[in-house]
Amino acid sequence: MAADQGMLRDAMARVPAGVALVTAHDRGGVPHGFTASSFVSVSMEPPLALVCLARTANSFPVFDSCGEFAVSVLREDHTELAMRFARKSADKFAGGEFIRTPRGATVLDGALAVVECTVHERYPAGDHIILLGEVQSVHVEGKGAPAVYVDRRFAALCSGTGACLAAAERGAHAHAG
Repeated sequence: MAADQGMLRDAMARVPAGVALVTAHDRGGVPHGFTASSFVSVSMEPPLALVCLARTANSFPVFDSCGEFAVSVLREDHTELAMRFARKSADKFAGGEFIRTPRGATVLDGALAVVECTVHERYPAGDHIILLGEVQSVHVEGKGAPAVYVDRRFAALCSGTGACLAAAERGAHAHAG
């Protein structure tokens, strides 16, 4: 018997996750992107990372056929940008500080880290696709705290004598769009 979808959503909402923007270009060179909380390092040798995208996302056709993608790891002050990329909106790149890398990727200027990948493999996974990327380039800025998503809202990480996770007042779903 399969797990109850509502209970599974509730359980997974309790797992804190980093938040990133994933970008790629269509065949005409136009950038597309989505918000992801599923960016994970898979292997150091060879360097592999994965990200998952819903098949219902507007940007799905681009990511289902692209040869490269880039991941911009967000800071805690990037939550509005994360929300914009999570929605099905026309121009997600308007009003953001985006730059082109030497490899040609469109990434967020000031992201905590940028990871550029070539598509190593695509795997169908239910209502999502798993993009497995071979890491080609990494840039680490290292300034600021990361954006974190837990319990269906953004949160702030705290340090001190024991970690704390204080829920932010703002909150909405950070999911692919």
